[in-house]
Amino acid sequence: MKIAITGGAGFVGRHLAERFDAADIVTVSRRTGVDLEDVEALTEAFARCEVVAHCAGINREIGQQTYQKVHIDGTRTVIEAARRAGVTRIVMLSFLRARPDCGSPYHESKWAAEELLRNSGLDYTILKAGMIYGHGDHLVDHVSHSVQTIPLFATVGFHEKPIRPIPVSEMVDVLVASIEGKLPKSTVAVTGGEELMLSEVVHRVARVVGRRVAVVPSPVWFIRIVAQLTEWTMKVPLIAKAQARMLAEGVSEAAPPTPDLPAELRPKLPFSVDQIEAALPPRGGFGVSDLRLAR
Repeated sequence: MKIAITGGAGFVGRHLAERFDAADIVTVSRRTGVDLEDVEALTEAFARCEVVAHCAGINREIGQQTYQKVHIDGTRTVIEAARRAGVTRIVMLSFLRARPDCGSPYHESKWAAEELLRNSGLDYTILKAGMIYGHGDHLVDHVSHSVQTIPLFATVGFHEKPIRPIPVSEMVDVLVASIEGKLPKSTVAVTGGEELMLSEVVHRVARVVGRRVAVVPSPVWFIRIVAQLTEWTMKVPLIAKAQARMLAEGVSEAAPPTPDLPAELRPKLPFSVDQIEAALPPRGGFGVSDLRLAR
């Protein structure tokens, strides 16, 4: 079976590609010269593929890379190219709390993309996933660099909301099952095996890297300001505005209510020392090279 992976150079896409023989994978990304806006190029890329794993997405807007262009227009083009190429199934990675009319462009654009696929007439699986972590992620990576830069971490809101982090290995298990057709014509929620607060995530990561950290309560508005500042100044923001919104409302339950995975496919691994160590980047804090103005 030949599979095309959009966002194949991204965090989840890279890990998914590693599960298959290179000869069976077509990687679609800006790095491989195929743009999501180019229906002809996508149709050519999807030729002889049975399934498209649509993993392309952004968590902040930069220049021409907007939520409208990547999430909505990109998904529309992927669907059209899949039809032209005779692809039989699209598996799309979405967000656990993607929904309409919530005031967040990220959430709303992800929902609009889901609706395009649900109404496409193609066989599909939509995976509404929570926070995914692993080597190359934005969770363990940024928390570990942060606690090695300064021994202080702010909560997102005075009353924290829970998250259920998903190891990327288990997320890929679910993607592979979907690619194999085990969840046809369905939208399902994917959450991790352990529910905890971000503050506990921070303390566990800090212990693994041998640092002590004080976690201080802070209002959501303050974190939103930090998010905007780090989007402006960092190549990969410490926290993006969309991520601040996610953490402010919690990432443990789907919105709108969505069926869970079958029991045999549900992620079960806790946020353990082994999982954290597998996700850790090289040791060290943030530096000048992490700034957008660095050359």
